[in-house]
Amino acid sequence: MNEQAKCGLFTREGARVPLQGVEVTGELLGGHARVRVTQRYRNDEKKPVEAIYTFPLPSDATLSAFSMTCAGRRVAGVVKEREEAFRAYDDAITEGHGAALLDQERANVFTAQVGNLLPGEETRVEVEFLQTLTAEEGSVRWMLPTLVAPRYIPGAVHGDRTGHGEAAPTTRVPDADRITPPQGPVDYGMRMDLLIDVGRDVVVESPSHRLTVTKDGTRTRVNLQRDAFLKNLAGDEVALNRDVVLTMRNAHPDVMLTPVVTHRKAEGPGTFALTVVPDLLNLATTPPRQEVVFVVDTSGSMDGDSLPQAQAALRLCLRHLREGDRFNVIAFENAFRSFSAQTVPFTQRTLEQADAWVAALRAHGGTELLEPMVTAMKAAPDGVVVLLTDGQVGNESEILDAVLAARGTGRVFSFGIGTNVSDVLLRELARRTDGAVEFIHPGERIDEKVVAQFSRALAPRVTDLEVAFDGVEASELAPSTLPPLVDGTPWTLFGRYAQAGTGSVTLKGRSGREPFSLTVRLALPAQSDRPVVEKLWAAERIRGWMDAGLVGRRADAMKERIVRLAIEHQLATKYTSFVVVEERQGDRRASGTPETRVVPVSAPAGWNMFNAAPHDVDDDMPAPAPVFGGAAPRPLIQVRRATSSQRPMPAPGAMPGGVSRSRGGAVPAPPPSVAAPASAPALGPEPTTGASIQEEFADGAGATGAAAPMERREQESTKRKKEKGGIFDRLMAAAKPHKAAAPGAPTPAQAAPRAQKAEVLYEQAASRTLSVEEESLSLSVAEAPSFTEDVGDLLGRQLANGLWAGTGEGPEPVRQARATARVLLVLLREGITSSHPLHGAQVKKAVDALLALAAQLGQAPDVAELALGVAWLVAAGPRTRGRIEQAAKPLPGLGGRLGDTAALRQHLETLVAR
Repeated sequence: MNEQAKCGLFTREGARVPLQGVEVTGELLGGHARVRVTQRYRNDEKKPVEAIYTFPLPSDATLSAFSMTCAGRRVAGVVKEREEAFRAYDDAITEGHGAALLDQERANVFTAQVGNLLPGEETRVEVEFLQTLTAEEGSVRWMLPTLVAPRYIPGAVHGDRTGHGEAAPTTRVPDADRITPPQGPVDYGMRMDLLIDVGRDVVVESPSHRLTVTKDGTRTRVNLQRDAFLKNLAGDEVALNRDVVLTMRNAHPDVMLTPVVTHRKAEGPGTFALTVVPDLLNLATTPPRQEVVFVVDTSGSMDGDSLPQAQAALRLCLRHLREGDRFNVIAFENAFRSFSAQTVPFTQRTLEQADAWVAALRAHGGTELLEPMVTAMKAAPDGVVVLLTDGQVGNESEILDAVLAARGTGRVFSFGIGTNVSDVLLRELARRTDGAVEFIHPGERIDEKVVAQFSRALAPRVTDLEVAFDGVEASELAPSTLPPLVDGTPWTLFGRYAQAGTGSVTLKGRSGREPFSLTVRLALPAQSDRPVVEKLWAAERIRGWMDAGLVGRRADAMKERIVRLAIEHQLATKYTSFVVVEERQGDRRASGTPETRVVPVSAPAGWNMFNAAPHDVDDDMPAPAPVFGGAAPRPLIQVRRATSSQRPMPAPGAMPGGVSRSRGGAVPAPPPSVAAPASAPALGPEPTTGASIQEEFADGAGATGAAAPMERREQESTKRKKEKGGIFDRLMAAAKPHKAAAPGAPTPAQAAPRAQKAEVLYEQAASRTLSVEEESLSLSVAEAPSFTEDVGDLLGRQLANGLWAGTGEGPEPVRQARATARVLLVLLREGITSSHPLHGAQVKKAVDALLALAAQLGQAPDVAELALGVAWLVAAGPRTRGRIEQAAKPLPGLGGRLGDTAALRQHLETLVAR
């Protein structure tokens, strides 16, 4: 066998890397998840070795336990201060005992070191974590990352290595060598067995993996089906190359959510978690117009599945803007460029221009996120920044600090896109700016997530919150800075109590200029057994201390406080680590220093930048196209560990005592991979006028090269169009620039080649939605006299404020409401509702506009009933329907029919016929 064929990590004798596989087990219960990740190691060499494996966990997880099992004996780990934990591990290995160490590198990156693995013996290392689960609109989404994907590492090389990663430490990412595990073909996979029990039957689905689902009453057991095309894995394993995503639907929020959960032993303080889902519909007003800046990642890691997903989400976002809003779009890689030199008003013309500009984006280069985010925050200091990215950067803290420094009162709403998303930066941006984050895995419906984000951005909210307790005493609240209450979004407060009792807690704040107050009953028992609450409280408390950003002696004191609390509650943090030691006797006690084996990880699925083979992506998808633009594609790294005679000796002092062990020699120098370029182009926006937009599309780039992987999709799309009788031609026409486009806009001939990929994606999503909706949502009013206008023309002529122009008698609000309601009926007959993947945003804007007009239709009750009745039929989601039902209360002819679809349809037929 030649050296090229023996890629992967091998010993001198040709033995495999000791990691044999990963097993995920656990329970997803009513309010939280308790998950165990077990790593199975086996040493097939003739002498002891040490394994080092860098792996991910969700950034919102709280590590609660760590253990090691060898020779049938399980030993629990303990939390110690990070350097003390390393010394305990190092001493145990040196003395011939077994040991394992778990370090947190980032909130979502961990390193396990397992030392003195004995020949022929299996060792199991188990990591347990907790997560809070919340249901929104009756649905829960759970995500588990499976590999630490390559990250963009900016900065100049600087500092000593302390880890075994591919990248060297830099001035901007000093721990780069601890978060960049080597890549290569791997022979280990993953099994998963989860129990879901939320109190009622749920539908469990996955856009990422095929599932085996077993029901037992309200309990559901979920296993992953193996990747049949991966011949090197065991029969029931899947590859660790993409996030595992589960969605649980039809779980009622009241069942999923317990308002107050407590834990208290017979002695000592108790801990509580209070969760409320605020209903702020009575505070709803017409949202003010705002500035919105979209920031989209077009770096090399987005090439493949991710960029079309981002383009689709971005185009849907644009359709959620309203008349009077101003917007801009920034695309970034090594440098960044803007759709316009400054924010522009949202009009039909600017929508069409932005649509074409976005469709022309291509992926290549690095992920220089800091400057475009700062530019966006300064452009909308009190507005909204919408970030679309996979989050794969190494300088998260630097970016977060810069964004917070540039921010006024602006909020960041992020979309994490792709098969492998690094969630830590996206969650922190949302948490620290009072925004929100959604994740889009290939195969998930984009429209629902876009609607959810814009609903949160425009939803009523209560700020400047204060809490007051009556009848009970509480202390050590977390989070220390209370986030705002947002309509329909779960809000949680943790705290401690010394004495049992019953009382209440009152939340006070302001919604705009109006005062707000909400009182919730609070029962704190003398004894309760929910230890998970105590750990979650401690983790939230530590998170708040980490946010303080202290320096000097106060920072040292804060670190000591964090270490004390983490050790008390056995939590892994930036400053504390889990360590476990198995004391050995006799023949099981090793002698000498074990050689280190660094475990490689897979290439991420769906990333074209690695020129992956077909078996690295979904087996029902075409092979990825080669990378185009920028540097040549980087092949999969083929790693073969050097023999002792080939290894260079480390320089004296290069690996200080408090670092990860590398006894076999110096850590190899990294390949160029995803490190920052030696000289990146100067950063800064490129002012874009109408003329420059036209020049951008006239250069001909992008017309070739990327079309190959879309050919199959295009053929399927064309077939569906024919089967649907041409409706897709009309629907898609609405999203394309009109022939009479304003001066400066790209012509169809210029824009078509670049827009082709995104259009096919929309057509696929539309076909899936219409096939269901045409059967279930067609009205009998479809046979009644109504408009016969082309649907595409109707959508194309919609005004930016969501209303269609009307003619005839009556004041303007009546004409607009009647015309808009009739247009919605036409769209409904074609199966287009607010949940439509492309046009749902326009429908939702029309519904919002009708709700805003409802109060002005007092002199025309028939028009009010028609408008609100149609709005109820096309609306998706209980929150919107709740607003419609509230607006319909003064209309006796409509209120009683909203719960009876058949009666409502008959009523609308009568109104249309008048």
